[in-house]
Amino acid sequence: MLTRLQGDHLPLWIKAVCADDLPSLRTFVNGLERELAAVTAGLTLTWSSGVVEGHVNRIKMIKRQMYGRVGFVLLRKRVLLA
Repeated sequence: MLTRLQGDHLPLWIKAVCADDLPSLRTFVNGLERELAAVTAGLTLTWSSGVVEGHVNRIKMIKRQMYGRVGFVLLRKRVLLA
């Protein structure tokens, strides 16, 4: 379902989890059901924001490492040269 973009199989999987006696998976399914349309779209659509999120995570890490240092000029150089 995850690697083949088969989000239409999600309701069947949710029903199977509800039928089993697995409390931790049931809690996970409750969270999925709250945002079912978004989760289904994420499992179905071909595009992803993963690359952008990776860059944001990298910049935040550099920013944490630079806390208390010279300022924005040095931070900008580190981000652009990294």
